[in-house]
Amino acid sequence: MLIRDIKDAEYFRSGDNCILCELLHPKNSENYGGAKLFMNYSLAHAIVPGGEKTIPHRLFKSSEVYYILSGEARMHIGDESEDLSAGQAVYIPPGCVQYIENTGDSDLIFLAVASPEWNESDEEILI
Repeated sequence: MLIRDIKDAEYFRSGDNCILCELLHPKNSENYGGAKLFMNYSLAHAIVPGGEKTIPHRLFKSSEVYYILSGEARMHIGDESEDLSAGQAVYIPPGCVQYIENTGDSDLIFLAVASPEWNESDEEILI
């Protein structure tokens, strides 16, 4: 049985400026005690501090789902923008320019699922 705990995970600033830890990613099998992950998606725990936003970016082949755990946000996908809060999920189609902004004072915390799994070569950061 493979169990990953965010308390034991390493966080880093991703290319879009989000604070991120990859909870489950098929490419990281060696980090999970050699367990082979039979999955075609990746799962990350993400944090955007109060008042911050991610850098506009897009994934060419992967779709994403953000599931908001806590905080308040404004999601931008292409020409559309909508407010999000805890308990809501948003689908991000492949190829769409996207970013999320924390509209509150506390951390925005969400899960990010990418399918197929996130791959750096599939992402374009738009600065």
